[in-house]
Amino acid sequence: MSDIKASDIEIAIASYFNPRQNLIVPNISWGMGLHECDVLIASALGYLTEIEIKISAADLKKDAMKRHGHYDRMGRIKKLYFAMPKKLTHLCEYVPERAGILSYYIDDDGNEQLKEVRPARANKKARPLTEKEMYEMARLGAMRIWGLKRKIKDLQERKYVRH
Repeated sequence: MSDIKASDIEIAIASYFNPRQNLIVPNISWGMGLHECDVLIASALGYLTEIEIKISAADLKKDAMKRHGHYDRMGRIKKLYFAMPKKLTHLCEYVPERAGILSYYIDDDGNEQLKEVRPARANKKARPLTEKEMYEMARLGAMRIWGLKRKIKDLQERKYVRH
């Protein structure tokens, strides 16, 4: 696998953080009163972890200029991680000091791996989500399913209909 895509890293993140134990929702850009989050994870106790995915050095450097700095004005994000291909982990000076670093790579057996190379510093003042916020996050995640099912159906129909 030569070209790593954000979706490759998203899938590895979901596996790493275990969707059986945590609520994991990709691409939250509205509905939670947050900045755009590549992946948002809520623990069973309602604490949030944000994962910012970077697939290129330029993307990583550009992120360092974002005004929001991956802070939540409502104090809900407990941990922040940057997930990136292993070849970018040497560029840690572009990652906020409080953020952990997750390295994505393919091992010698061809298996996709995600490894924590720097732990995230927990925001000790972070508050858990309210029941209403947890519901909203789950609703946003469930909405994604139907768009994906539509895409799968459309792809299947195109495969069987030849012009």
